[in-house]
Amino acid sequence: MAQFRLQGSKVLAVDMTGDAVKAKNGAMVAYDGQMAFKKMSGGGEGIRGMVTRRLTGESMEVMEVKGHGTCYFADRASEINLVRLSGEKLYVEASNLLATEAALRTGTTFTGLRGASQGNGLFTTTVEGVGQAAITSDGPAIVLRVTSGTPLNVDPGAYIAHTGNLRQDFQTGVSWRSLLGESGGESFQIRFEGEGLVYVQPSERNTIGGQF
Repeated sequence: MAQFRLQGSKVLAVDMTGDAVKAKNGAMVAYDGQMAFKKMSGGGEGIRGMVTRRLTGESMEVMEVKGHGTCYFADRASEINLVRLSGEKLYVEASNLLATEAALRTGTTFTGLRGASQGNGLFTTTVEGVGQAAITSDGPAIVLRVTSGTPLNVDPGAYIAHTGNLRQDFQTGVSWRSLLGESGGESFQIRFEGEGLVYVQPSERNTIGGQF
């Protein structure tokens, strides 16, 4: 089994003994030992994945890395966060998914207006199974727990990923005050309810909400 570990906060080191990992295409920055690289496609495996990519436009470029030694991955000096999955599903923006163990399954799911508000389209990437994934953030991410009694509101541009049994509601604060430039500046929010974890970065993407 491939072993994920952080080398500092911005480089992922993966120790492999004949194992394979899937990573964002072009994210390898160094390796030692013997490694083989094979280009793949995002959106899921097999025919279903191919159809999903055609329908959703989810076209994240992925490579498979297999071999003996240590491979190092990074993405534009972004902070890297390790997520260990024990059978649950991780929902993550495709641009924030750096690497996964090969045994984890990837796919896409519909996000509707939430995805559109982030400027990332109507679909997001899913990762499920048992193993580790590495996700990136612009600055050190915080992990916020949501419980049945404590819902969470997140700016769409700061959202990275979430796990658990969470319900998402897209909320808008757009009103006549927003259009006159007198609002608080946070026109769109995602409200999470249920039980789970939400990963939030201390930086905001350009979003539709930011245009009001």
